[in-house]
Amino acid sequence: MSVSEPVRTPRRAFWGDARFFLGILLILASVAGVWLVVAAARQTAPVYAATHTIVPGEAISADDLRVVDVALGALAGEYLTPEELTGATVATRTIDDGELVPSSSVGAAESARTTSVVVRSTVDVPASVGAGTVVEVWSAPLLEQGEYDAPRILVADATVVSVTRDESMIGGGAAALELVIPRADVAATLAAMADESAMSVVPTTGSGS
Repeated sequence: MSVSEPVRTPRRAFWGDARFFLGILLILASVAGVWLVVAAARQTAPVYAATHTIVPGEAISADDLRVVDVALGALAGEYLTPEELTGATVATRTIDDGELVPSSSVGAAESARTTSVVVRSTVDVPASVGAGTVVEVWSAPLLEQGEYDAPRILVADATVVSVTRDESMIGGGAAALELVIPRADVAATLAAMADESAMSVVPTTGSGS
């Protein structure tokens, strides 16, 4: 008696398996996703960078900036572009030399809450003090000729625009500093100058250019 051979079911071709096509689709989707990410990272946009240190309240023009092409991705709308620099514009905070200019660091000139004054410090200031340094202005009111009251803070938060040191004085002489100060402190500062108070400019802790 012969034993009948089992009936063999024909093997389905691998390309007829739905899982094969699903795997191909997943691979293609992964490749496309990577390509899109790389392409997006390579996209650049023109934005402004400062050509020098710009202090709060300082007027900004195209001469103070240079256009650079950078890849910012999702941050593209956070920085100042050539199309956005219109009208009278001033800095609202210190912008360092070479820094990309955030849109939030500039504003309309008429909205500025600071102004510039020139203060002569009775003592010289450290060599590290320069444009962009944050300083305090101290004032010692004049009591009588040659005698002064105890010094007190006149302006707690000022920013240096420029420093002119008197090199002719031996042992550390006076220095004239152009400062950006809040408008609220202007009256007191001018009054101290008129009263011949002894004024000193001191860098705040950790500051320096």
